[in-house]
Amino acid sequence: MSERPVEDRMAGWPEKRRSFDLVEASAKKAAANHSLEVVPPGTTPFAQIPFELDPVPKIITFDCYGTLVQWYEVLLSEINQVLTHQGRTDVDAGEILESFSTEAKRLTAEKPHRLYKEILRIGFTGAFRQHGVELEAGEIERIANSPTTMGPHADVPDALRRLRKRYKLAIFTNSDDDLIAPTVERIGVPFDYVITAEQARTYKPSRDLFDYGYRMMGVTAAETIHVAMGMYWDMKARHELGFRGIWVNRRSEDGNPDWLPYAEVPDLAGAAELLLSSPSQGVPSTSGQGYPPPTPLSRPEVE
Repeated sequence: MSERPVEDRMAGWPEKRRSFDLVEASAKKAAANHSLEVVPPGTTPFAQIPFELDPVPKIITFDCYGTLVQWYEVLLSEINQVLTHQGRTDVDAGEILESFSTEAKRLTAEKPHRLYKEILRIGFTGAFRQHGVELEAGEIERIANSPTTMGPHADVPDALRRLRKRYKLAIFTNSDDDLIAPTVERIGVPFDYVITAEQARTYKPSRDLFDYGYRMMGVTAAETIHVAMGMYWDMKARHELGFRGIWVNRRSEDGNPDWLPYAEVPDLAGAAELLLSSPSQGVPSTSGQGYPPPTPLSRPEVE
């Protein structure tokens, strides 16, 4: 797929200041650790939130989609391609993406575990249908595989290179192993660990994915700091688990004061400044070849 102008890829981006993560208009309470709350507007400015590097973390964990790579930009581009192909000028791409977010919350909370590619197929089929658009088979597959085409935000590679000099780095992602591998390669900076929902057999914000990741890395939650753009998927989970976090507020949204404390920065460069602000030394990454794939726990086959 050829690179489209930024203006085209951003078409449909909602002007309202709230996250797709926080759209819970008709959501009902789902399984444990997947409660879907309506989020009150407003949050405490990040400059007023104390951020502690003591104890010094051994590993910095990151969400990937949106935090490190261009999730919204690519998906909005894909949605707009479908709408243009079908001549649907009456449908807004941002509203379809919001509908998918709601669908994804429901689907990721259900058991048995589905692969994320299937979440994308089912979720976007339902999201488009809610707006009167029927996807063709080729369109469904293109959207389901679009995460493999997502490149990093401009600030990401340099920030990660700086952080690697002091800390080990890990990704905790709601994705599949084969779906995330090309994305990690596009980032261009080696990670020591990549923990996926496929390995853990569960999705954030469930604590099970985090607990699985900590076991695989041989650390406790207190020995990490989590950096993420997702308010619902990540900041909610880290609040419930009680570990430190940095919210990367790339889209100038309102956060959720119920899930404080978390530091707030506008991009990954800001997160790096916080994490490198102390003279204390962390554990520098020793992986020059990228992450070693963790050994998955014993698990049933995907149904």
